[in-house]
Amino acid sequence: MHLESLKLVLWNLAAELGTFTGFAKNFFAWVHKKPFRLPLFLRQFNTIGVDSTPIILLVSLFTGAVFALQTGYAFRLFNAETMVGSTVGLSLTREIAPVFTALMMIARMGSSMAAELGTMRVTEQIDALESMAVNPYHYLVVPRVVASMIMAPLLTVVFNFVGYMGSYFVGVGLLDIPEGPFIAKTEHYVELDDVYGGLVKAVIFGFLMAMISCYQGYKTKGGAEGVGKATTRAVVYASVTILVVDYFLTQWILEIFKN
Repeated sequence: MHLESLKLVLWNLAAELGTFTGFAKNFFAWVHKKPFRLPLFLRQFNTIGVDSTPIILLVSLFTGAVFALQTGYAFRLFNAETMVGSTVGLSLTREIAPVFTALMMIARMGSSMAAELGTMRVTEQIDALESMAVNPYHYLVVPRVVASMIMAPLLTVVFNFVGYMGSYFVGVGLLDIPEGPFIAKTEHYVELDDVYGGLVKAVIFGFLMAMISCYQGYKTKGGAEGVGKATTRAVVYASVTILVVDYFLTQWILEIFKN
C-alpha cells in the first residue's frame, strides 16, 4: 500500500515536471519573437524592481546589522573583531544577498504574478487573448520572466551595498571596531568574483521565481479558491526550489570562479 502511494506520488511529480518543462519551453520559443511590447516590459520593470526597492532596503539594512552584531560578539572572544566587515561582505555577496532578494521577490511579486494570471485564467481573459490571436505566453509570461531576470541582480546589488552599510554602522559605530581595518580587510578578502557569482545566482533565481509563479497562475482551476491555492503553491514551490538550487549553484560557482 505504501509502495503504491509512493509510486503515485513519484508519477504525479514526474507529470508535473513534464508539464512545467513544456511551459518553460514555450517561454524560450517566444522570448525572441516580435513584437516587443515595450510598455509591458516597462510596467513589469517598475512593478518588480522599483516597487520592491523599499522592502529590499529595509531587509538588507537590518540583515547586515544583525549579522555584524552576531559576528562582532563572536569574534571578540578571539580578538578578531576587525574580521567582521570581510565576513559580512563575503556572506552578503556570495549567499545572503541573492537568496534573500529572491525570497523577498517571491513573497512580494511571485504571489502577485500567480494571483494575477490565475484570476485571468478563471475569468477566461487568457482564453479571450487566444481568441484575438494574441499568444498568452508572449503577452503575459515573457515580460514578467525577462523583467525578473534583469531586476533580480540589480536588487541584489542594492542589497549588498545597504547590507554592508548596516554592518558598518553596527561594527564601527556600536562595537567600536576601528574603521581602517574594518574596511581594509573587506577590500582584501572580498573579490569581484564573489560579486559576480552572487549576480549569476540572482539571474537564475529571478528566472525560476517568475517561471514557477507564472506557471502556477497560468494553470489555475476552480475559481477563487483555485486562485488562492495557486498563489500558495507559487510561494512554497518557488521558495523551496530557490533554496535547493542554491546548494548546487554554490558548488558550481565555487568550482568555476576558483579555477
